[in-house]
Amino acid sequence: MKIINLNEQQLENIEDKLNTFDENYITYKMDGSIQIGIEEDGRLVAGLDACVTAFKILYVSTVFVDEEYRRKGYGKSLIEEMEKRASEMGVNTIRLDTFSWQGKEFYEALNYEIVGSYESNSDGYAEYFFLKRI
Repeated sequence: MKIINLNEQQLENIEDKLNTFDENYITYKMDGSIQIGIEEDGRLVAGLDACVTAFKILYVSTVFVDEEYRRKGYGKSLIEEMEKRASEMGVNTIRLDTFSWQGKEFYEALNYEIVGSYESNSDGYAEYFFLKRI
């Protein structure tokens, strides 16, 4: 056995093999994404990015609200609009993760369920994994 660094072509080959393997278990395809934002006076002050993955799951990769607009309903509005659009797309599960200094309490208040977490005491953080079925 010899461990090697993969070049781009080798990486694509491995990803293609995984996709082919997964097709034995994923019997339907869903594509789509949700990228929405909120403007105030022509300036983007909040945004969200999410994409559909396998099994009707929407993965939320980014949610951000400028500091002066936090705790005023902007984040909640983004999440509610995302959930509405996700439901219209046929999504039935939303998943996301957040660090301890980001939005743990925010997602809990919106009825997202913590399904896992871990802490790194040496680096001073925790990460939380959330799900919500819609």
